[in-house]
Amino acid sequence: MQEARNALAVYEQLQAWQPASEQHLLDAHALLMKGLIDDAGHYRQGGVGVMKGDQVLHMAPPASRVSQLMRDLLHWLEITDQPPLIASCVFHYEFEFIHPFADGNGRMGRLWQTLILSRWQPLLAHVPVESLVHAHQAEYYAAINDSTQQADSAPFIVFMLSMLRDAILSITPQVAPQVTPQVAELLRHMVGEVSREALQAALGLADRKSFRERYLRPALDAGLIAMTRPDKPNSRLQCYYLTELGKQVRR
Repeated sequence: MQEARNALAVYEQLQAWQPASEQHLLDAHALLMKGLIDDAGHYRQGGVGVMKGDQVLHMAPPASRVSQLMRDLLHWLEITDQPPLIASCVFHYEFEFIHPFADGNGRMGRLWQTLILSRWQPLLAHVPVESLVHAHQAEYYAAINDSTQQADSAPFIVFMLSMLRDAILSITPQVAPQVTPQVAELLRHMVGEVSREALQAALGLADRKSFRERYLRPALDAGLIAMTRPDKPNSRLQCYYLTELGKQVRR
């Protein structure tokens, strides 16, 4: 009952907090964990790890490094030029890696991702990400572990973007968007994972800027295609694939 009351109080104050503020982060934890742990609202003073039975899945950095690591992460969040969808996932993963609190790290990570997204699109404050992650806890922790093992946040980003997609689809009617003739033509050439060069060649377009502005970017913005490497948008290995919405539109 205390956890439920705290969660309600936290989400009522969501719009009062700034994502890059350390004090707001600590205040949110104090409210979320009120009456549940002794050091609510303070960084942990000891070592912690994520366990699965007797197996250690992740050993967090030493407590002595937590304060500086969190300040660095919050500063990155303030200055990054990554799209909010990607930035929120990166922050969430790095937050879980640092594990700054004695307890409540999972709930705080999901809360702060919701806060970051709501500053970008206010309606996303109401997307039920928490409940979806709760229903897929094994996959959630597996994605965190995969990212840690690979020293690359991509597996976690892909997982969280799929959770966000499912959350949005669960509360919105399925209406196929209207697309331009250029985007429709692009979708017809999407088979599996395709590079920019291959798509541009298939469309017979020589002008890279025109292809990006009239074909590629509108399809990405509409959620009809997605990147295989969303955390590295300018990678030379970048490819694109049809999303579920894109498949519906192409039919």
